[in-house]
Amino acid sequence: MAETATEPAIEAIAKLVPATLRALYALEFAARHLSPDTLARLIEAIADRHDDVEAALVASRAIDWPERLAPVRDSLERAAAAAAEGITRLLVAPEAPQPIVAAYRALRTYAQAAEAIYPMAAHLKSVSQFFLEAAARDDTALADRLASLDPTREGVGVMHGGGPAGTRGGFSLYVPETYDASQPLPLVVAMHGGSGNGGAFLWSWVREARTRNFIVIAPTAIGSTWSLMEPEVDGPNIDRMVEEVAAQWNVDPSRQLLTGMSDGGTFSYVLGLGGKGRFTHLAPIAAAFHPMMMTFASTDRVRGLPIHIVHGARDWMFPPGMAREAERVLAEAGAAVIYREIVDLSHAYPRDENAAILDWFLA
Repeated sequence: MAETATEPAIEAIAKLVPATLRALYALEFAARHLSPDTLARLIEAIADRHDDVEAALVASRAIDWPERLAPVRDSLERAAAAAAEGITRLLVAPEAPQPIVAAYRALRTYAQAAEAIYPMAAHLKSVSQFFLEAAARDDTALADRLASLDPTREGVGVMHGGGPAGTRGGFSLYVPETYDASQPLPLVVAMHGGSGNGGAFLWSWVREARTRNFIVIAPTAIGSTWSLMEPEVDGPNIDRMVEEVAAQWNVDPSRQLLTGMSDGGTFSYVLGLGGKGRFTHLAPIAAAFHPMMMTFASTDRVRGLPIHIVHGARDWMFPPGMAREAERVLAEAGAAVIYREIVDLSHAYPRDENAAILDWFLA
């Protein structure tokens, strides 16, 4: 009788999981390729993913789940609902007074869906694979190792400091479930763009951190964006976060990357070129740069500093000329600069560049 009662729930899981993951991939695709002149084409490309996930969600809500599977139901239904909402809001974005702003806001539901479904990675192979880099999804040794871990272990996985995810002045944190206190892990501090938050931006890096075994801190600015003109506001707060994490987990001081998108990328210049020199590598992405920033930089700090700049050739907010100027000025100052200008990238976060950044950082 118990098996018979469970069968509808198993069928619901079999529909919900792939539909939700496909919707998440669609939102990732939209986020990577979004720009004012591509919005209409993106909507055409992902429209069918809405019907798929909505149908799976309706079917799940129509059945009586066994009580013991209630946590699974809650996780999957919350993830599916958030993913469906994101696609729904994206589909109607062109009707808004500011379509591109509405589209960016629609994509915020991605993080809600990812955080909701992530606990299922410990139990469902397809979810576990989703939260790995594509090149590692057929790595049976890694899959077996992840499957053998205790999903109830404390001090690993996704956590939040200073309040719930996205709290101003707080941070979100990912520590790999494979964490071994005897092994110092590299650290990535990833800063969100203007009006964003660390709770959402964390999910730009979890997949890679889980695959390659490093810790991610995703801070949230104290104000609506980073204190670009007053680094003494957000800078000490980020230092405090790093020190707090390093006091609880074994962080490698020789491998600490400061990166960020848009205003977060600009703030990685502001903090990384001066200050205490805590970070060993910088990776500004879609960032603004002005040569005046060099007046606040330490000459000794910049000389030999590894910097990996990524910018879109079609960036409509911060023209690529800014990034080219950054490459020139920093190289002249003696920094070890790599510059990647991506032909089809607008003002968007290129998650497909994470692997190249990490290959450089972890080499």
